[in-house]
Amino acid sequence: MSNRRRLEFVLRSKLRAAGRQYGEAKEAYRAARAASEADLPIDEEGNARIVCRRYAEKRSVELDAGLRPDCYDADHQDCRGCVEDIRDGRIETW
Repeated sequence: MSNRRRLEFVLRSKLRAAGRQYGEAKEAYRAARAASEADLPIDEEGNARIVCRRYAEKRSVELDAGLRPDCYDADHQDCRGCVEDIRDGRIETW
């Protein structure tokens, strides 16, 4: 491998790593912002700490822009009630 190809390889791998790190940071910021908008306690990764109504267990979940947890199932009544509680500020947390 020539020096030029080695340099190109190193630069591309570093740029890919930087892009992945940027994407991870952007997602963590978005999740923490959604949790703070809902005024929920968050863990060290920026996920909201809620008690799942469907399974009655403590969960650390990401919230999307609609304040829906990543475990949300639109066809399940408990999940719909959970989202309503998050929006109304009545969700049980830990």
